[in-house]
Amino acid sequence: MADTASRSGCTDAGHSSRGAEPNDEQSELEPDDIFHILQTSRRRHVLRYLRRAGEPMTLRDLAERIAADEHETTVENLTSDQRQRVYISLYQSHLPKLDTRGIVDYDKDRGIVESTPMAAQFDPYLSGLESGSTDPWPRRYAGTVGGCALLAVATAGGLLPIPWFAVSSVVLLAVAAVTAIHWYSELIAS
Repeated sequence: MADTASRSGCTDAGHSSRGAEPNDEQSELEPDDIFHILQTSRRRHVLRYLRRAGEPMTLRDLAERIAADEHETTVENLTSDQRQRVYISLYQSHLPKLDTRGIVDYDKDRGIVESTPMAAQFDPYLSGLESGSTDPWPRRYAGTVGGCALLAVATAGGLLPIPWFAVSSVVLLAVAAVTAIHWYSELIAS
């Protein structure tokens, strides 16, 4: 069995930040190491973008994309400060950590970052982040509440001649129905 340093990719002989490949004897990362790496959103973004690109990226491109994600804007609309904060944290902290573990190959001098085969260990954890949340229930609840609010506003504005008792009954039944369907779907899924 390989020793702990070899498993985590922390040996100097196993990986150099100047283009050497990880040691062939290197085994998979421990779950605690994987979770430690993934605990920071910027490192998750790095792994996700490198996986998506499938080729080396410049540190600048990586920092701009991550900053755009964090600020929910486009690369073109980023301020200099927004770019710089992400660039510095990647340069000084996150990329060296990923490089030391053998997860990426980070050439500081050239500003080039690329995935190593070890990065594939993170794919199962990152696959759900690609398209955001796939849970439809928040949208269903929001749609129900929105529909009920429209009904209440239309009734209050005199557009619908419906008694308030009927409106409140419809609102109560709609929320109860969505909640019951959600509960039932969770029950049969487990």
